Amino acid sequence: MEKGQLLDSINKKWFTECKCQLKKTATRPVPGAGNPSAEIVFIGEAPGKSEDEQGIPFVGAAGKFLNEMLGAIGMKREDIYITNVVKYRPPNNRDPLPEEITACADWLHEELACIAPKLIVFLGRHAMNHFFLTEKISIIHGKLLKKKITGMPTPYFLALYHPAAALYNGSMRETLLDDFKKIPRFLEKIKGEFKNDI
Repeated sequence: MEKGQLLDSINKKWFTECKCQLKKTATRPVPGAGNPSAEIVFIGEAPGKSEDEQGIPFVGAAGKFLNEMLGAIGMKREDIYITNVVKYRPPNNRDPLPEEITACADWLHEELACIAPKLIVFLGRHAMNHFFLTEKISIIHGKLLKKKITGMPTPYFLALYHPAAALYNGSMRETLLDDFKKIPRFLEKIKGEFKNDI
């Protein structure tokens, strides 16, 4: 089975099996989207209003900013895969609760195992804290992290500020843009290390 078909079957399974309580208030689930063979997976926190309406992650204002940043490093949405730690919109776009993240965790982990990216990029602290519980994004943003996590297809992670937060904060926007521009260099470094491991 091709990766695209496998992802479709993973999503269909979790549409039924996911026990997240947000199912009751959201319009629909919002699975990940993009290239099933991507070298980079971006993980945000949860769908917002536009995502809930369209069923696609990062299609609102934050998504447009993300597209701009991808363009700045010579990439397009079709080159990457993007998903969220929570697959249903929290009411009024509130932060996802720990139990909601936990309820969607196996779904996320199956997506990542299927795609097997070389680099996982966290967009915001909620995505980061799912994997790095005690870290603060204000300290580790823009740094390439290496940590072997059971079940994860790669040990390489990068934490960035969430595009939505940066939209309304000029200094955070500049920081995010600067951090984002490091991605191609980090990816080359990771590919070099992958070759050395073989």
